[in-house]
Amino acid sequence: MTSALKGKTALITGSTSGIGLGIAQGFAAQGINIVMNGFGDAAAIEAERAAIEAMGVKAIYNGADMTKPNEITEMVKQSVQTLGSIDIVINNAGIQHVAPVDEFPPEKWDEIVAINMSSSFHTIRAALPHMKKQGWGRIINIASAHGLVASPFKTAYVTAKHGIIGLTKTVALEVAQDNITCNAICPGYVLTPLVEKQIPDTAKSRGITEEEVKRDVLLAAQWTKKFVTTQQLAGTALFLCSDHAENITGTHISVDGGWTAA
Repeated sequence: MTSALKGKTALITGSTSGIGLGIAQGFAAQGINIVMNGFGDAAAIEAERAAIEAMGVKAIYNGADMTKPNEITEMVKQSVQTLGSIDIVINNAGIQHVAPVDEFPPEKWDEIVAINMSSSFHTIRAALPHMKKQGWGRIINIASAHGLVASPFKTAYVTAKHGIIGLTKTVALEVAQDNITCNAICPGYVLTPLVEKQIPDTAKSRGITEEEVKRDVLLAAQWTKKFVTTQQLAGTALFLCSDHAENITGTHISVDGGWTAA
């Protein structure tokens, strides 16, 4: 399925940990060069970059702040200059803040909308001319089950993820005859390090076990009662980049354990 992707370059935002890192590792295993992006400890990021490069691909890191359009544009430019092309863009960068609407800090709203939604626009805008010139491209926006349904206290996140779905559809229509596709993946809960760290505190505050937190809190809406894995998301993204998916564009794939089916 993925042999034709060997030697192509994927820019993955928010790929120094969690979902983005898992996708980067999955893509590198198929011979795809990687542009990593995200925040974190410099030594840890370099260790992950080196581990990806050890898979036999080229891997670079760019620490562009996804709230700053100029840095995003420069990241795309560096990717092309260093690796020769930008074939695949995976917009994954995201943050979260939980609060009632009337208590939601305006600065948190602005930050979440900037990183979770606007950064995808800026990255796509910068990358599309290169994709059009080479006559091929794949854009994948990591949305969320919250791009399709809402939950209370996540105003900015839900708004941004719904916006990502609209962005996906619009871009897909504009480039439909340029051999470029644009799709969204909507994951349910993924057991990332960030989520794992929250489990003990949630268990303590609710007076329940950690297993009960996973089953009755985090997985309450996922009918399979299983966390989505980063490997599953990488596999879904690889399929969307393959020739088998060249007529799949402007849509979303839910990987959410049945969350949005109910």
